[in-house]
Amino acid sequence: MEITFVKKILADGSPCKKCGDVVNKLVSSGQMDRINRTVIADERDPESEGLLLAKQYDVDRAPFFVVEEAGKETLVYTVYMKFVKDVLNQKTEESEELKEIMENNDDLDFI
Repeated sequence: MEITFVKKILADGSPCKKCGDVVNKLVSSGQMDRINRTVIADERDPESEGLLLAKQYDVDRAPFFVVEEAGKETLVYTVYMKFVKDVLNQKTEESEELKEIMENNDDLDFI
């Protein structure tokens, strides 16, 4: 299995806040060791590898994970907690998953 982590650099050169949060979670949990490659989606460079991957997989947010496994369809995860649960096979709290989904989707709201 090959896992690529794509994080974003904003047009002003600063790192994406959400990307930084996810990096901190990956490092503090020891999960960063499972990431094979980290690439940058640099808003200042439309040809940056991360932006090309985003275009290839029709992803419009960062960070995201591309999971490739021989003989299987490539999977893309834009929700960190779902990636952790599905790919890294680690237990997550439903409340954490819902919080991340809500934060990533401005058009959603609690009822």
